[in-house]
Amino acid sequence: MKKNLISEKIKYIDSSGIRKVFELGAKLKNPINLSIGQPDFDTPEKIKESAIEAIKLGYNKYTLTQGLPELCELLKEKYSKKYPENKPESVIVTSGVSGGLFLALISLINPNDEILIPDPYFVMYKHLTNLLGGKAVFYNTYPDFKIKKNEIEKVITEKTKIIIVNSPNNPTGRVYSKEELKIIYDISKKYDLFVISDEIYEDFVYDCNFTSFLEFTNNALILKGFSKNFSIPGWRIGFALGPNWLISEMIKLQQYSFVCATSIAQYAVLKNLNLDIKNYINEYKIKRDTIYNSLKDYFEIVKPEGAFYMFPKIPNGISATSFVQKAIENNLLIIPGNVFSEQDTNFRISFANSIENLKKGAEILKNLLKK
Repeated sequence: MKKNLISEKIKYIDSSGIRKVFELGAKLKNPINLSIGQPDFDTPEKIKESAIEAIKLGYNKYTLTQGLPELCELLKEKYSKKYPENKPESVIVTSGVSGGLFLALISLINPNDEILIPDPYFVMYKHLTNLLGGKAVFYNTYPDFKIKKNEIEKVITEKTKIIIVNSPNNPTGRVYSKEELKIIYDISKKYDLFVISDEIYEDFVYDCNFTSFLEFTNNALILKGFSKNFSIPGWRIGFALGPNWLISEMIKLQQYSFVCATSIAQYAVLKNLNLDIKNYINEYKIKRDTIYNSLKDYFEIVKPEGAFYMFPKIPNGISATSFVQKAIENNLLIIPGNVFSEQDTNFRISFANSIENLKKGAEILKNLLKK
């Protein structure tokens, strides 16, 4: 066929570097996989039982586009109690946090709008912005991965429309302090920017307190979900809290895209919304400490305060891409930093794995560096 059937828009995105590592890993025999961004604990039994019960009771049909009314009400009530001065106006249950991000950006971005993204960043921010005709502009958080007012203000222009913040952060594990998030809030007010706050890892915090952007305003989009804390990433269920004017557009768009979040997953989380996962979080802190203490004398590492990632810098100017290639050749899967950044100096480790594998992976990394 002579016609080019592929959309011009699709050329603005590339296959995720994470997927490429997965494909390489499929060719290896029993690799140590420190690349995967999902919990390594199994779905809690109560969640499983609730999902099975929902199936048996026949809750297998569509729900309302915005989600089960009782689930939406409970979520709104939960965060209204936590943040009484900035009660969320509206809630939508989405097909994962990724689905919520997608709906939001489609609803907000016009051609050539500039979207401020922290560098390093979660991979979807950049590629979805490009796909939708916006311009991804990066505010630098290196070397300590902290929010810096001057780094943000120097990239703001007349076309800047949205600023994205992600805490706890993927890929760095940073948990932004209230003072850092206040910088984002003050800048958003000063330059009339809309804030999207990705808070999917809010339960994975180890050495500090988590601050939601709801501490400052309800006129922002807050993205949250259940994939990580309930270990159900394959069930695709998240939610967004935000102003009526935006959530109503996202609901309208969901009608013509995802239709609704998975009904069974909605029923399961509805029954277990306040499930205690402290034991899992304590285990992740031990895993974090294990690999951090193994590597801190060999790599430049900002100790992660949350999520289940760390983002070590390779010394001596070695590119992350070449270093990761060597790691894969030694049966270890990690992700090069240029997947998450405009720089190629660091690499991402997921410590969502067994203590044994974390120790083995650390030894491989140290031996590679010695070579």
